[in-house]
Amino acid sequence: MKKILFLFGIILLTTSFAAAQNCSKYYPMVEGATMQYTNYNKKGKTEGIATYLVSNVKTSGDVTAATMAIELRDEKGKEIYKTDYNFTCSGNMVTVDYKSLVPSSMFEQYEGMEMDISGTDLELPNDLSVGQALSDANVSIKISMSGINMNTTVDMINRKVEKKESVTTPAGTFDCYVIYSENKMKAMMVKQSFPSRVWFAEGVGMIKQESFNKNGKSMGTTVLTKYSK
Repeated sequence: MKKILFLFGIILLTTSFAAAQNCSKYYPMVEGATMQYTNYNKKGKTEGIATYLVSNVKTSGDVTAATMAIELRDEKGKEIYKTDYNFTCSGNMVTVDYKSLVPSSMFEQYEGMEMDISGTDLELPNDLSVGQALSDANVSIKISMSGINMNTTVDMINRKVEKKESVTTPAGTFDCYVIYSENKMKAMMVKQSFPSRVWFAEGVGMIKQESFNKNGKSMGTTVLTKYSK
C-alpha cells in the first residue's frame, strides 16, 4: 500500500529535465537522461533515494513516446524495488499512462491472480500559468483471490497551479511553478487523504515534492539532488 502511495506521489514529481525537443518542457524526452531524488521524512531524516532513467524514446508523426525506469533504494542503499512507466507528448500536452501508477512489484506480488486496472491518465500542459486548473487523475485496482475481491483506489483531485517561487536543493536554485493537489486513497477499510505540492522548473522538471497531513504539517519531502542529460 505504501508503495502505491509513494509511486503515485512521485509520478507527480517524476517530471525531470525538459526535453531537448520542443514537445515537452517538464517531462524528459532525451534518452539517457537521469535524475536522482532523495526522500526525507517529516523530521528531515533520509528515507531513501530514487533514481530515474529515460530508457527509450520513439517519435511517430507528432507524437513522442518515452519510458522512464525507476529504481528505489533505502537509506542504507539496499534496493527496495524497480518499476517503469510510459508517457507520451503530443502538441502542448504530456500524458502519463494511469497503469504506470501501479508499481511492477505489485504485479509480481499478485502474480497468477485476476487483476483489473482502470483509471484516467495524468496530464501536464507545457503552458503553465498561476491560477490554472489541471485535470484530475486516478487509478483503481481490483484483485480477485479465491473468491475474495480486494479494491484499492487512488485519486488526485483539485489540481491547480498555485504560485511561482524560487527553490534551492543540492542540485541548484530554480524558479518553479508550484502545483497543488489533493490525494485520496481507499483500500479495504482504510482511507487516507493528504494534500501535496510539487515544484516544477522549466528546463529541468520536478525539483521538489512535499506531502501534508490534514493539519497542514509536512509528512515528508522529496528533492532533486542531482541530474544529467
